[in-house]
Amino acid sequence: MRNLGGKKCLITGAGSGIGRATALACAAEGAQLFLTDINEVGLAETVATITARGGDIVESRALDIADYDAVTEWAVQVHGDHGSLDVVMNVAGISAWGTVENLEHRHWKSMVDVNLMGPIHVIENFVPPMVRAGRGGHLVNVSSAAGLLALPWHAAYSASKFGLRGVSEVLRFDLEQHGIGVSLVVPGAVQTPLVGTVEIAGVDRNDPKVQKAVHLFERRAVTPEKVAQCIVRGIEKERFLVYTSPDIRFGYWWARKFAWPYEFVMRQANRQFSKYLR
Repeated sequence: MRNLGGKKCLITGAGSGIGRATALACAAEGAQLFLTDINEVGLAETVATITARGGDIVESRALDIADYDAVTEWAVQVHGDHGSLDVVMNVAGISAWGTVENLEHRHWKSMVDVNLMGPIHVIENFVPPMVRAGRGGHLVNVSSAAGLLALPWHAAYSASKFGLRGVSEVLRFDLEQHGIGVSLVVPGAVQTPLVGTVEIAGVDRNDPKVQKAVHLFERRAVTPEKVAQCIVRGIEKERFLVYTSPDIRFGYWWARKFAWPYEFVMRQANRQFSKYLR
C-alpha cells in the first residue's frame, strides 16, 4: 500500500491526541475515514475539523472499544453498507502507572480491557473481512515504548502493551500471505492530554518533585502530529516497528544488545522513581 488515497481507513481513539492527528493526516492523504472514540464530543470536533477541510468522513460513531458487542454491532453495519475496509488502526488507549503495592485491581483490569482487548475486538471484527475480500490492506496497532522496555511503575500498562506487541508480531506473519501488512507503533513521550491526566497510583501529582518530573517528560515529548506522520509513513513503507523518536529506537537496540547494562539502568531508574512515593 503505497498511499492512502481512496482507501477505507478505520481509526479508533479519533477524538483527541494521536488518534485525531492520525485522522487529520489520513484525510490529507485522501483516505475515506471511519472514525470512533469513546468521547462523543471530541469525536464530533474531529469530524467537524476534517469536514471543514474537505476530508471524506464516511462513518463516525462514539463507542467503547472495550465493549465487544458495541464494536461488533458497528462492524456489521459498516460492512453491510460499505464492504470490507483497507486499513484498520488501533490507536485508542488509556494509561495508569504505579508500583504493585499501590496499583488496584481496577487499574490492571482497565489497562487490559481497553489497551489489549479493545484492539482485539476491533481486529476480530474488521480484519477477517479484509482477508476474505482478498485485496490486501494494513493493520496498525499503537503500542508504546512500555511494550518494548521495562519502564518503572508500568507493570499494568506494560501488561497491555506487551500483549498488543505479541498479537502484532504473530499477525505480521499470519497476514502476510493475504497481502495485509502490520505495523506496531511504539511511541515514547507524546504531548497528549494523557500526560496531564494519567493516574499515578501512590503519588501526589501536586508534589513539586513530581511536577518537575512531568515537565521534564513533556520537554522530551513529540507532538501527536509527528506521531501521525510516522504512522502514515510506516504504512506506505510497510514497516513493522514504527518509532516516533530516536531515543526509543536506541533504547530498544541497546536493551537487546547489552543486557547487563540495560538491567543496571532499569534498577537505577526504579530506585530514582521510588523517591516520588508518598
